[in-house]
Amino acid sequence: MRKLFLALVLISSSIIASAQVTPLAPRNVAPAQTAPAQPSQADNPNAPVFKFESTSHDFGTVPEGPAAVFEYVFTNVGREPLIISDVVKSCGCTTPSWTKEPILPGKTGKIVASFDTKGRVGNFNKTLTVVSNAKQANFQLTFGGVVVAAPPTTQENNNIQEIKLEPQSH
Repeated sequence: MRKLFLALVLISSSIIASAQVTPLAPRNVAPAQTAPAQPSQADNPNAPVFKFESTSHDFGTVPEGPAAVFEYVFTNVGREPLIISDVVKSCGCTTPSWTKEPILPGKTGKIVASFDTKGRVGNFNKTLTVVSNAKQANFQLTFGGVVVAAPPTTQENNNIQEIKLEPQSH
């Protein structure tokens, strides 16, 4: 029984191994049509172009607590409307906002960076990546500075004084 089974397996294997698959003859089918490549905005002489007053900002030293806010102002010096589709922040401590409507040629827009300084004492360097239909579709704005610890509040000062004034027990 074992020999019969082994013989069947060998015969089946040799039949499968020797079988040749012949490809089907091609039909009369037109070649696949591909969409023509879209020209990039970099090649478009009329593409919108950002011209920023500044692409980086140094806040210097800022106190912990209030947000550090900077407004990047730009002009569309291209020939077509400029549309900002997104501004991607480098971390959760930054909140960007920007001009949402198309900026016509010759008109100005803005991108505002708001950095939350609470609990972030020390140096900071952040980026905003601007995504748009401009000739340079993606580029970065940067800002940085140093957050210094906030002075103790009046209540914290009172608590410190109360601790200092408590009598000591022996």
